[in-house]
Amino acid sequence: MILDATTIPSGSVLNADICIVGAGAAGITLALALMDSGLDVVLLESGGPRVEKDTQALYRGTVPDARLHSEPDRYRERRMGGSTTIWGGRCMPLDPIDFEPRPYIAHSGWPIGLDDLMPYYPRANQICEAGDYAYTVETAFHHPIRPMIEGFESPAFTTNTLERFSTPTDFGRRYAERLRLGPVRVIQHANLCRLDSGTPGARGDARDNAQGNAAIGAAHVRTLSGNAFTVRARAYVLATGGLETARLLLASPGASGRGLGNRNDVVGRYYMCHIAGTIGTVDLSRAASAWHGYEVSDEGVYCRRRLALRPEAQRRLQVGNFIARLHHPRIADPGHGSSILSALYLARPIVPYEYAKRLYGDAPGTLGLWLRHLGNVIMGMPSAAAFMWRLFTQRKLADRKFPSIIVHPRNRRYSLDFHAEQEPNVDSRVTLGTDTDALGVPRLHVDWRYTKRDVETIQGALAELASALHASGVGSFEYDPALVETEMTRYGAYGGHHIGTARMGRDPRDSVVDADCRVHEAGNLFVAGAAVFPTSGQANPTLTIVALALRLAAHLRQVYAPVATGTDGCARGDIAEGHRAQNHPAQGDTAMETV
Repeated sequence: MILDATTIPSGSVLNADICIVGAGAAGITLALALMDSGLDVVLLESGGPRVEKDTQALYRGTVPDARLHSEPDRYRERRMGGSTTIWGGRCMPLDPIDFEPRPYIAHSGWPIGLDDLMPYYPRANQICEAGDYAYTVETAFHHPIRPMIEGFESPAFTTNTLERFSTPTDFGRRYAERLRLGPVRVIQHANLCRLDSGTPGARGDARDNAQGNAAIGAAHVRTLSGNAFTVRARAYVLATGGLETARLLLASPGASGRGLGNRNDVVGRYYMCHIAGTIGTVDLSRAASAWHGYEVSDEGVYCRRRLALRPEAQRRLQVGNFIARLHHPRIADPGHGSSILSALYLARPIVPYEYAKRLYGDAPGTLGLWLRHLGNVIMGMPSAAAFMWRLFTQRKLADRKFPSIIVHPRNRRYSLDFHAEQEPNVDSRVTLGTDTDALGVPRLHVDWRYTKRDVETIQGALAELASALHASGVGSFEYDPALVETEMTRYGAYGGHHIGTARMGRDPRDSVVDADCRVHEAGNLFVAGAAVFPTSGQANPTLTIVALALRLAAHLRQVYAPVATGTDGCARGDIAEGHRAQNHPAQGDTAMETV
């Protein structure tokens, strides 16, 4: 059922077994997965089904340099569905190496391995509507498909791994009806302001009686209209994203007075995004063929190959995980002469911020630039018109949207788009600022930093790729090594990938939650989402967020509802058992760039 917090009498106390905070990918997955558990579940969401200016303003905060990291109210949506309402839909799992402690990557290593997530990834793929769990060419296609670069073979790089694309699925809209008809009490416009610690072991599990950890006793909730009420539950789950999770923990004093789970000053530290950029020129004119576009799988899902640095090469080079894609020239430079790219540049005023930063950078538009781009469009009017039509039909109107811009240069000269792991850094962190929001909660200050190892990862991977292309005889990669750090920070921290602020680990001295996503210092408080990732890997985080939420749901069933109904924590019939992704393939070669 879906309720509104403004209708709940002020001063009320709501009792529940499980209180989930945040209705994004993690929170909605948890709610659906617990529907048939017999547990009384409350799901609190700050917003409603649509964007609301005053609610979104609760996310405002500060950053030292907006060129390096966007302000905290960007790339996040405080409403039903959370940031899945604006995501690009790119899905891929983490790699086995991402879970390993690596001596050359500081603070690396998870307390779980890929095997612990494998039972949940296939279901996560279904929930995200990304089709089958098949992330290699060999497993995803039962017929031959075009090679990315014909004749390219390398012991360092593979082109056979895939990224798959969701519709992209807005979790709030896609699962609204199931939530409305189900037993979970979804309460919109309910803002968690503080969590209270109770007495040691109270309402928690037996481990805390021995360890002296205080369980959470109550969640204090307020609305922007002035209502205030309390939720008392056996267990609480923060599923509010990498930034807001740290904010809520720090804003709740806890037993130490430094914030919940923050006895050792770890909450908010090790903050990661991804390192990404566009650089150089890949010349594949000598290759027999090259294809950097999308393939459509049998179930109608867009898939795309990447250049992925193999694990053995990562270890040899002592660098982080790295992938790259063949890419079009920079849109903002009219020197590319492309009517399609210029048409997209002229559409800049209507492109959302989250996409515009990656498409155009922060350089301001000028009249001269606009006129040169207009000239490109006029000279290539038929191509530009066809592009706009495909953009309208295959992006705006299609149920399964064409994922991103694909421009096929006749001379087979591409720029290289890269996306890489960021090393955990104890000094990259989020803290509470001096100002408060409309509800009296301190705002965030986000101080994102990168390390020397991050630069070395890009430098090492690019040099290896240039060598591999040259050795294969199919092409070349030319770039200026002196510009690597400039290019990898041109767009700053990568978009909405807020990772690691409540990291998972075995030792409370350098982690916030344990392998079950349970806060070390609170017997009945859990965290769901990318905040718990100890390392970022190269993969976009949403698929793993959903898989971890399913794993957490299974754990909550075991602890709080001992009679389990499934091995993957999923509610049968509530997350479309056997549901195939919508079969809406769209043919074409251009569309909006994804975040």
